[in-house]
Amino acid sequence: MYQEKFQTIRVESKDNVTNVTFNRPDVHNAFNDTMVRELIQVFDRLATQSETRAVVLTGEGKSFCAGADLNWMRMVKDYSYDDNLHESLELSDMLYKIYSCPKPTIARVNGAAIGGGTGLVAVCDVAVAADSAKFSFSEVKLGLIPACISPYVVKKCGEGKCREFFLTGERLSADKALSAGLVNAVVALKELDAKVDHYLSQLLSSGPEAITTCKELLRKVPCMSYDDVKRYTAEVIAQIRMSEEGQEGMTAFLEKRKPKWVSDPD
Repeated sequence: MYQEKFQTIRVESKDNVTNVTFNRPDVHNAFNDTMVRELIQVFDRLATQSETRAVVLTGEGKSFCAGADLNWMRMVKDYSYDDNLHESLELSDMLYKIYSCPKPTIARVNGAAIGGGTGLVAVCDVAVAADSAKFSFSEVKLGLIPACISPYVVKKCGEGKCREFFLTGERLSADKALSAGLVNAVVALKELDAKVDHYLSQLLSSGPEAITTCKELLRKVPCMSYDDVKRYTAEVIAQIRMSEEGQEGMTAFLEKRKPKWVSDPD
């Protein structure tokens, strides 16, 4: 196992999976400017790291992420507009780096995800939550708004649910987060790792380039006109059929064998 420790996060890689852990359990893994920058650095690297085929995002201790750190908020409160804009742009950049990561991402929600912490759930491709986890878009209770995370939460939950969640700031159970589409599965805490492993096995049995292209497809298609989308989708499937991975996948299927990217446990 390869392990790397930063000031606020821990990064561990094993068997083509990289675990990124928020490592500030004393403050329920609340993020500050240091964590934001460290996550940007890590996801910039993961985007081009061929040995990593999936990423798991989780929190150390009892919480996933409690949102913005109080000490950071004390500083931000006295910032100028330009300083606030700079900090907010970095936060937006961090969220987009995770959302657009070419590797599939799983949020392992081991506990509370509050405020910006819910955004870190929403930017992941798949989210698995412990049944004890709680969620809240609590910004309005502080006279603030869930601005930077809003594009990703609206994509996951839809405008109707977000009108309820953003405006009330209510505390959500894991089951309500599941019914809203914020998370994909809810299990007992002791079963969390097994459920994450289930999703990882599905991801690792799929073509790495196909997954990357699927993520690009999901980002681009909703923004295209029908005329543009016809051409784009036709071109992308033609290209991937001709690719080395596409050729191997189709040949393996026709020959009734596993493709080369699937590890044989035996």
